[in-house]
Amino acid sequence: SKPGNFYFYPQLLELIAKSQLTSLSGIAQKNFMNILEKVVLKVLEDQQNIRLIRELLQTLYTSLCTLVQRVGKSVLVGNINMWVYRMETILHWQQQLNNIQITRPAFKGLTFTDLPLCLQLNIMQRLSDGRDLVSLGQVAPGLHVLSEDRLLWKKLCQYHFSERQIRKRLILSDKGQLDWKKMYFKLVRCYPRKEQYGDTLQLCRHCHILSWKVCVSEAVATHPQAQPPRANDTHTVSPNAFLLFHCCSPQVKAKGTDHPCTANNPASCSVSLSPQDFINLFKF
Repeated sequence: SKPGNFYFYPQLLELIAKSQLTSLSGIAQKNFMNILEKVVLKVLEDQQNIRLIRELLQTLYTSLCTLVQRVGKSVLVGNINMWVYRMETILHWQQQLNNIQITRPAFKGLTFTDLPLCLQLNIMQRLSDGRDLVSLGQVAPGLHVLSEDRLLWKKLCQYHFSERQIRKRLILSDKGQLDWKKMYFKLVRCYPRKEQYGDTLQLCRHCHILSWKVCVSEAVATHPQAQPPRANDTHTVSPNAFLLFHCCSPQVKAKGTDHPCTANNPASCSVSLSPQDFINLFKF
């Protein structure tokens, strides 16, 4: 997958692992594991998004532990030995991820901590996961001070959660001020965070076509001489590359080439799909 839509795949796989495994056919289960293997191998090669995939594997392993105990009730398709082997494979992947040691590059130029504090704080405001802020704060004492900035955590709370949700989880510090950091982690446990993807999966309600919406910055970065794509420019998802299921809903199709929408206003027919929205398109 492209960097822009990589985050979509782990979230989709995790949702399936939590509640849809028993609904997959034997072929779909095999495709699920094949796609998961490709995602894991990419992370092992790039040494990026390690925590994201580690959490996905833990969710899948926990689900399988529960389901394998009920295999006598035909909860899962296939031989019990096959599922035990898959669980062993997941444990092996987890061990490989745990063994990754990221070495600091031999770079003698300007580093992040050499930047002015205002620029460091501005960059930290781009992080959408509070755990990343905590990890960054453990790198150096100066970064720890910045990572505790109240405004930083306030903006993070307001980005992910509604005012109503925030009002229900107010926490005061010893100084009588709102403790936005504690509130953020409390809110995360109570409500889903705002989903964020470089590219978004689109459904054309007129043509019933699934496609990826091209990220403007990615298109320009990949093709420096190219003009920025228009708002409704898309490229279609290959069924073999993306669709995990062989029981596709008859209302949804996918083509191997870009489709010219025949609607009078194509942009109004296109809606963004989250991983959960995508799953909801299919009948299990």
